[in-house]
Amino acid sequence: DLAFLQYTGGTTGVAKGAMLTHGNLVANLQQTAAWIARDLADGKEIGVIPLPLYHVLALTVNLVLMKIGAHIILVTNPRDLPAFVKTLKHTPFTFLLGVNTLYSALLNAPGFAEVPLKQAKVCAAGGMAVQRAVAERWKAATGVPIVEGYGLTETSPIAICNTLAIKDWTGNIGVPIPNTEAAILDDDGNTMPFGEVGEIAIRGPQVMKGYWNRPDETAKVFTADGWFRTGDMGFMDATGCVKITDRKKDMIIVSGFKVFPNEIEDVVMLHPGVLEVAAVGIHDEKSGEAVKIFVVPKDPALAEADLLAHCKQHLTGYKVPKAIELRAEPLPKTNIGK
Repeated sequence: DLAFLQYTGGTTGVAKGAMLTHGNLVANLQQTAAWIARDLADGKEIGVIPLPLYHVLALTVNLVLMKIGAHIILVTNPRDLPAFVKTLKHTPFTFLLGVNTLYSALLNAPGFAEVPLKQAKVCAAGGMAVQRAVAERWKAATGVPIVEGYGLTETSPIAICNTLAIKDWTGNIGVPIPNTEAAILDDDGNTMPFGEVGEIAIRGPQVMKGYWNRPDETAKVFTADGWFRTGDMGFMDATGCVKITDRKKDMIIVSGFKVFPNEIEDVVMLHPGVLEVAAVGIHDEKSGEAVKIFVVPKDPALAEADLLAHCKQHLTGYKVPKAIELRAEPLPKTNIGK
């Protein structure tokens, strides 16, 4: 039976109502609990959840923490960083959930260095790709790696995840959680070989029934043999670990070559003078599309020439941004920080 009409974020199109059943949600609760049960103790954990409960990741993680009797602190406005840091200072948390932008904001927030972290066991991330620069800075500052997982509104949401026992951020989203299958498909629905980029597809009891009143959209995302096509591009290595390259709709085609914004943003964030970056495709007469980056500097002296030189050092020629725009204001984000 239908439990929720859980609307997608609408970051790459009109939001659609995912029909999640009681079976979908119970399955994902059991799957997620089984995945983390070895590392979290019944009745002894303190979780900090700064994502809104109308987001399916926060909802499911809260239910799992409730299932193991954890004390949960809900942070209603994590954008108020002084108040958030104050809460963390007085909360000996063992579990923290966030998105990449939240971890980045905390690292740059005054007073965060005074937050006690001795009890911290797990710092989990989902909702968007974790950037290498953020993950490495977080581990250096806290001693705790960011555990990245992956899922969608349509998968209730968790489908793939790293184990909580990792020592460092891995750069991939992990392996399928219990009773879940993952595959990398080409445009015709064929399985791609290890190491080759295609569309990530999921099968499992947590996958939605379909989109509410949108049979046309439902038909687009399910294959004849039941795979749910996620719209995310990535590849799987020989160990079964999956790495995301980017959203299929965000891909930039430069002179016929595929460029993924995540890769560009990862490289730009490695520059010490950068606070935030977003890469997009723009029209170009010669190459069809070209890369443009919007950058919020951390260092006021940061110049476009510095960024260009940095990108040329770390990126193949066709991936180097053709346009750079420096912005004084933070980049616009959704309510959960995407």
